[in-house]
Amino acid sequence: MRGDKVIATAAEALADVRDGASFAVGGFGLSGIPNVLIQALYDTGVRGIGVVSNNCGVDGGGLGVLLEAGRIGRVTASYIGDNKEFARQYLTGELEVELTPQGSLAERLRAGGCGIPAFYTPAGVGTPVADGGLPLRHGPDGSVVLASPPKEVREFDGRAYVLEHGITTDFALVRAARGDRHGNLVFGKAARNFNPLAAMAGRVTIAEVEELTELDPDEIHLPGVFVQRVVPLTPEQAADKAVERRTTSVPAEREGTTS
Repeated sequence: MRGDKVIATAAEALADVRDGASFAVGGFGLSGIPNVLIQALYDTGVRGIGVVSNNCGVDGGGLGVLLEAGRIGRVTASYIGDNKEFARQYLTGELEVELTPQGSLAERLRAGGCGIPAFYTPAGVGTPVADGGLPLRHGPDGSVVLASPPKEVREFDGRAYVLEHGITTDFALVRAARGDRHGNLVFGKAARNFNPLAAMAGRVTIAEVEELTELDPDEIHLPGVFVQRVVPLTPEQAADKAVERRTTSVPAEREGTTS
């Protein structure tokens, strides 16, 4: 295994991606998304890719850039959110979508990375998640042309559990606050969401890091065994962090108070 995993640019790190490849992508909304790698993936021109991520970005941001360009053929996610293009493509049959409970998605990624083929969970029992029938693909008229099949359900100690399969992908794209040349990563605050899990699931994991440095073994969040390529970001790239929704308000004046 190569000790120094640093690749100079995101374009070089993604030079071997091909049409139809699958990608696990870190982030939650726009928090902790690997936006430099996402843009570099867009620049490759690849099409028909499969994406496994908590969601698919927003209109015009994150994975939404690939979605709007028609580059994504299938998404496994926990929700659609405010991404209108995501909803439109799903409901018109342009996109196949597998919706899965958020905790189950997290565990499916972790299980895949640990070599666990499947596991039982109570999440989804008694719903179409377990019973089948969730729309995977719609027709142009909105009809369901492909639905999810029933999953195995077993009882343990008097409680029902549904079988979920681990997820592995061809590539994983993640963002870390700090990383070293061996691929060890530290994630910053809320960015430590789906990033470690996505990184574990990829056969080839590419991490963009805001700071390339030496790490104390005790502070590492994800060991370098899960990471094959490290892309150091420029200060400008590291500072470019989008906010999905910024809300400000002025506190209402309380009756009888003075300023």
